[in-house]
Amino acid sequence: MFAALSDPYRRQLLLSLLEHNPQDDDDRDPLNVVSDDVEPDVLETELVHNHLPKLEGKGFIRWDQETNEISKGPNWGDIAPLLVVIDDHQDELPDDWL
Repeated sequence: MFAALSDPYRRQLLLSLLEHNPQDDDDRDPLNVVSDDVEPDVLETELVHNHLPKLEGKGFIRWDQETNEISKGPNWGDIAPLLVVIDDHQDELPDDWL
């Protein structure tokens, strides 16, 4: 779980699924976590080859590559309690953490 949460984009993506499930993958930055200096091609590559496969491999999300839809996966229940704690205590976390 900590490996999945170690990247800010993955944290934000998982947190966004607490409230919105499923989520259309066409919005590559649903919570505006990617800074303006990240090129769209770099983000696309990171998503397709790193972030989404990693989260899907752990079963935290389901990623339909044909429809570009992201939804909660079969192991969502394993990480959801930790995400709720993070969400409930956002104001206590370092500014650059979320």
